[in-house]
Amino acid sequence: MSAPLGNLVTYRALPTREVEYIDPFLFLNHHGPQTYGPNNSGLPFGPHPHRGFETLTFILEGDIMHQDTGGGRSVIQKGGVQWMTAGSGLIHAEVSSDKFKREGGPLEILQLWFNLPARYKMVKPNYIGLQQDEIPTVTEDGGRVKVNVISGKWGSVQGPVRSLSGIDMSSIEIKQGGSFTREVAASRNIFFYVVRGRVNVNGQPVSKLHLVEFGNEGEEVKVAASEDAVVLFGHAEPFNEPVVAHGPFVMNTEQEIQEAFQDYQQGKMGTWHE
Repeated sequence: MSAPLGNLVTYRALPTREVEYIDPFLFLNHHGPQTYGPNNSGLPFGPHPHRGFETLTFILEGDIMHQDTGGGRSVIQKGGVQWMTAGSGLIHAEVSSDKFKREGGPLEILQLWFNLPARYKMVKPNYIGLQQDEIPTVTEDGGRVKVNVISGKWGSVQGPVRSLSGIDMSSIEIKQGGSFTREVAASRNIFFYVVRGRVNVNGQPVSKLHLVEFGNEGEEVKVAASEDAVVLFGHAEPFNEPVVAHGPFVMNTEQEIQEAFQDYQQGKMGTWHE
């Protein structure tokens, strides 16, 4: 599903009519790819609240200037990521840097939402911004596969983000003809999204802008690129808890959603200062 948001073109990869969520992976927006001219207004995500989940943002092209009421602040460039734990609640903004708005350029950004289990929904908010050179990589298949390890482990390489709920998450760049294989335990749900290019997954062709659905039989995931590709690949134990989402809040009950709105209106998620 595609929809313009201001000058930003957005594809909603999750949820869809077919898939509500892949517990605990809730939501994926794919912004761009597109090119902004000089003197543009940039990303439109001004101050807004969140509670009860986490966000992981991939900056494939362009940049993001982040600020939140928990004290997080950074400008993350191409190739970097942001991992924000909203937890008990904060207000944040994700906009383009002054340099990007002045000069323009290519932009492509993905934001993935992870649910938090009930025991962690009210943890203290936290923000981690990582530039490209702060993300460890693993190469496979003679250099044709490059894995950017964000959380969890890929072989012996530990990602820099320690996920509260044990989510493994990587972005993977695959040259045409490159391939890799991963084993994922039957109990874990797999998240696999093709950002660019075309791949075969366990023998099935998958093109860009598509999610791959897996069963839970103890999966061997075999991936081969039929053209240069970028994929998001993650897996996690499902929480098997009620999910009640309303706008910027994701909780377990309707009452908790109402409390979130009240707390936001009463300033309990912080006061915004430019």
